[in-house]
Amino acid sequence: MEMTNRPELQEKITILRNIRMQGTQITPEIKAFLISTGSVSVDPSLIPRARGSTAGPGAGTSSVFFRSGKKRVRLSVNKNSLLSIEAAGEDGTVALLHEGKELLRGKLEPAPAHCPEQAFITLCERCIFDCKYCPVPKLQGHVKNEEEVLSIVEEVMKAGTLKAISLTSGVETSIEGEVERVLELLPALKKYNVPIGVSVYPTEGCSRKFYDAGVAEVKYNVETMDREIFRKVCGDLSLDYILDRLKEAVEIFGKNRVFSNFIIGLGESDATVREGIETLAKIGVIPILRPVNPHPLRSRDCFTERPSPERLLKLAKMEAEILKKYGLDPGLAKTMCLKCTGCDLVPFVDF
Repeated sequence: MEMTNRPELQEKITILRNIRMQGTQITPEIKAFLISTGSVSVDPSLIPRARGSTAGPGAGTSSVFFRSGKKRVRLSVNKNSLLSIEAAGEDGTVALLHEGKELLRGKLEPAPAHCPEQAFITLCERCIFDCKYCPVPKLQGHVKNEEEVLSIVEEVMKAGTLKAISLTSGVETSIEGEVERVLELLPALKKYNVPIGVSVYPTEGCSRKFYDAGVAEVKYNVETMDREIFRKVCGDLSLDYILDRLKEAVEIFGKNRVFSNFIIGLGESDATVREGIETLAKIGVIPILRPVNPHPLRSRDCFTERPSPERLLKLAKMEAEILKKYGLDPGLAKTMCLKCTGCDLVPFVDF
């Protein structure tokens, strides 16, 4: 995280001082700092299993999950990061350090399929849409068949950590095609008897089809609730269309079972974030405030700025107040990002 003026430098010094006085638990302040930094240097021999992200703005990066107590955080692997992880005990304990000074001790969690305790699978690593912060359209990766998907699920199950199956997908040729891709897979996945979550670009009526096929939760991403920014960075999509599909999903799945990624760091104001959270919560949707992940393939395509720890804390507390007002609880999630919690500061789970 680059510091460009003295107030920001002082903010960083204050945050680090407070963190080092808080002991060995992942507090909201510590997690906000780690998420804001976003990366860590780690000896590859310590990594239990690092599978790179193949979905969304994080595509093409490898990462580790650091757990201390009941809290976890996901950090991308970067040898130049100010954070580092070192071995600290024969029982697999590791130390998380900032510029050589220890912040926490914990363990690295295996993540054989994107995140711990889930088979979180990107079906299509390609996308016909061109959201300006997302590298997927540039990477144009692999499209998994049913055999590959089931092999990944089996791998997680054999590891003894399968608690949920989560499916996400880009768009290879059409949004209808991706919905059908998921629907065709669901019969084979139900035999594992764990909750199934689905995150795709929705079609009208797909929520009913997913629900009837046994899906427990869905996530349709608004990306940003700032309409001007949405127009600039997701011009091929429609925010109103997505909001309509989210309303439809809540009518079918109910409250606390419908989620939406809301990216922070595209130039939106805090007031716009508050208004957006309120809009989503009012219809029964839990927003996931996801810090933007600037990618080198998109460095010139749109404004991106990793949010500061102070801002992450402020917005998470704001979200908690609004969710409480509408009777929503991220801690009830069974699948996908809110079950994992690694990438975000989650109300009622992290604080």
